[in-house]
Amino acid sequence: MQQLQPLALPVIFILFGLIMGSWTGRIPAIRADLQIPHFALSMVLLCGGIGAVISYPVSSWMMARLGGRKTVLIAGLALLAALVGIGLAPSVSLLMAAVFMLGIPAGCLNVGMNAVATTLEKASGKSTMARLHAGCCAGGLAGATLGGLMASMNIAPARHFLLLAAPLAVLVWLACHLLKAVVVDDDSAISDTKTSDAKTSDASPDARAGKKMFALPRGPLALLGTLVFLGAMSEGSIADWSGVFLKDHFGVADAVAPLAFAAFSVTMLLARLAGDRLKGRHGARRLVSWGAALAAAGLLFAVSVDSAYLALAGFGAAGLGLALVFPFVFSAAGRQGPVALAGVATMAYSGSLMGPPVIGALAHGFGMQAAIGFIGVLAALIAIVAARAGMLK
Repeated sequence: MQQLQPLALPVIFILFGLIMGSWTGRIPAIRADLQIPHFALSMVLLCGGIGAVISYPVSSWMMARLGGRKTVLIAGLALLAALVGIGLAPSVSLLMAAVFMLGIPAGCLNVGMNAVATTLEKASGKSTMARLHAGCCAGGLAGATLGGLMASMNIAPARHFLLLAAPLAVLVWLACHLLKAVVVDDDSAISDTKTSDAKTSDASPDARAGKKMFALPRGPLALLGTLVFLGAMSEGSIADWSGVFLKDHFGVADAVAPLAFAAFSVTMLLARLAGDRLKGRHGARRLVSWGAALAAAGLLFAVSVDSAYLALAGFGAAGLGLALVFPFVFSAAGRQGPVALAGVATMAYSGSLMGPPVIGALAHGFGMQAAIGFIGVLAALIAIVAARAGMLK
């Protein structure tokens, strides 16, 4: 068991990606089953973004009162329950409610596991965030691939998610049990929180700022916040709409549609596996800026070709280019303290809230080509902003 302890946190990142990839991989099938038009689908996805924004104060409270490990455990199990609810939803209105409930534990789990990762990264003195986020990519790839396999076997999303939930719940529990040995004990964290609560009135302004439920970045941090805002819009929109784009624009089968997100995830995985090493050689700012420019070119290529398989290459380029935005920006914000990290996280959630409905509105009014092309414009903006972000080192 001691030999497995270092794997606990990477497994959690992988499971998070697997769960979210399973959901995004079955969006085309769920849309077809319920006959959801583009605009209505954008409203469904908007519910997930709202849940993610609401999750921020929830996760802050959970981290303070329960500790990182228990936050990850509770949020992980709740996320699986919400995934099953999505599969069982018989109508658009109930699907919206289920997706909203998915957004809340997804946000809490994201905050919890990244907070634990930041703590361990500081303790070890090594850059590991890119490799951990690579685990998310690997899980997302597995989830999207499994979704395509289930679709090819004509297995309904409800049955798919039910088959997935039980074994993943066991893995979440086991990973959190192993994680207890490598993070600060939850009881100690709760005790420390109660002590700090008692001293809040005498605390410094920075300490009191840490008690805020919401915090928006200012000054140089605003550029980091802008990067994750645009990155969340881009990455979330590709995850939610790339399969729909292949299905609607090229008329591919349900089994082929998830391959767009799979191509995006594969190249993102490869880039993040090499990200920590490349950061020391080229610097974070240059990698994020050049990568975003590559992503913009890839997405514009995807909407201009007449073959679904050529379009997959464009989504692959987008994954390669956007891969290092989140790991490096969160690492840069984390060096400025918890208030800065909280502000950047809030901007990321806001981007995830706005991305899917904006893309849905563009798809409804101008078609899927224009909607995916707009994501390419967002990637170009990331390249411009990253070039000016002095804190991104």
